[in-house]
Amino acid sequence: MSVAFTKDEDHEAAAANLPDRPISPHPNLVTPEGLAFLETAFAEAKAAYSAAQASGLINADRTAMARATRDLRYYTARLGSAQRIDPVTSPQKVVFGCEVIIAREDGREQTFRIVGEDEADPNKGSISYVSPMARALLGKEIGDEVQVAGAGVEITAIR
Repeated sequence: MSVAFTKDEDHEAAAANLPDRPISPHPNLVTPEGLAFLETAFAEAKAAYSAAQASGLINADRTAMARATRDLRYYTARLGSAQRIDPVTSPQKVVFGCEVIIAREDGREQTFRIVGEDEADPNKGSISYVSPMARALLGKEIGDEVQVAGAGVEITAIR
């Protein structure tokens, strides 16, 4: 059948069938801030779902309802599986939730905080504990050198 003979409703129905957000197979470790983020995101998803239901425009805007439903499912699952890890005071080794300062071979210093997957934002200096950088650093001490993406880095501080 030619596209010219399909209804506009068919395009909207296809858009309303959004795929679920993928759930990581890794344990859902979160910092206290990460747990607060998940709680806020869950509340926002719940409010968006309620607003989509209350608007009475579900048939007119099925994508809004589909998006709200998808996000509500995702944050319900992530909040339900969250394992809060409290920060370690004065860590001697790189652990979940700590900040690590590394020196690169070119002399640059970088600071990363190792956090859960949902709260990771490399642009803000936080990386997921399952990222290659974090996996290379976890369990190491000040002065240890590790290889990350073919380059050597030295741990200069842990907070």
